[in-house]
Amino acid sequence: MTLRFGLAIMNDFPPGETPMARLGDLREQIRLAERSGIESVWVLQHYLGSMPTLQPLLLLAALTPDTGEMRLGTNMFILPLRHPIAAAEEFSTLDHLSGGRAIAGVGLGYRENEFAAFGVPMTERLGRFNESVDIMRKLWTGDRVSHEGKYFRFTDEKISLPPVQTGGPPVWIGAGGKPKAVERAARLGDAWIIPPHGTVERLRELLGLYREARRAHGLPEARELVVRRDILLDEDAEFAWQLGSAARGGLSAEYGRYNRPDDTVDYQHLAGADEAERRARESYLFTDPSTAIRSLKEIEAAGVTTVILRMQWFDLPQDRVLRSLELFAQRVLPAFQERGHPA
Repeated sequence: MTLRFGLAIMNDFPPGETPMARLGDLREQIRLAERSGIESVWVLQHYLGSMPTLQPLLLLAALTPDTGEMRLGTNMFILPLRHPIAAAEEFSTLDHLSGGRAIAGVGLGYRENEFAAFGVPMTERLGRFNESVDIMRKLWTGDRVSHEGKYFRFTDEKISLPPVQTGGPPVWIGAGGKPKAVERAARLGDAWIIPPHGTVERLRELLGLYREARRAHGLPEARELVVRRDILLDEDAEFAWQLGSAARGGLSAEYGRYNRPDDTVDYQHLAGADEAERRARESYLFTDPSTAIRSLKEIEAAGVTTVILRMQWFDLPQDRVLRSLELFAQRVLPAFQERGHPA
């Protein structure tokens, strides 16, 4: 199996931007990515932030005609803030609109202002998350379901729209590298989406912990091992670094206005400019195509099957995103295609 790639498009925009005016840019990026052989498209979720953010399921539904055969995923849908019946029906709707290509990427969330405004105590995140994943999976079977839990209760109900995919969209869990988070991803998900802030050495350690946790729960080896990476390509590696780190730094600074989930490597980029640059040098691919290939080959050797790439942050202009996409398609992606089987 060759390494596969997804594209995380920018759906959180700088303060003062009008996202509606950027929809054409997003469509152009997706069409180019699809033609190039990138296999999935991803969008994030936040509420009540300083950056105007298009909500993920609605955006993916709107972009579906531009996606060809790409899979459509959320990275991440903040599951504890939603009722699982509503989430199940909405992901099922996306599965129908896309012809069975939805991926339910779900996470705990971490911003205290979001939970306070929704009236959900932060201490309830984990319990609501666990119940919600279980409920969604049961509803997606199309059978009648009863549930008597701590947070959700209903009797003999059946989802109105069973998904196209048998058993429902794959559930990919977004979580950091703490042991309990790794165990949760292994136990509940079909895949774990690993954050982008860490070295390849740490990635190997995390994947080892994940595999051990799967075995401990009597689960088979996960078919998908997924990591996120930020990438900006140019023939001039130093120029790529300067441009990428400035744009990514702008995003990190804006996110740094909110609380951090914890002090682990996964979130130290939110602690200030120095930490952001350190994490960028350890794991971001702001470089030339040849160096990007070497770095991605290391990730592939660690056992990863899919890399979700983000190529745009904050005020990075459209022409630079398209240039990165073109260089990736022309110079990087061929190194990961099986001979005779183009992506």
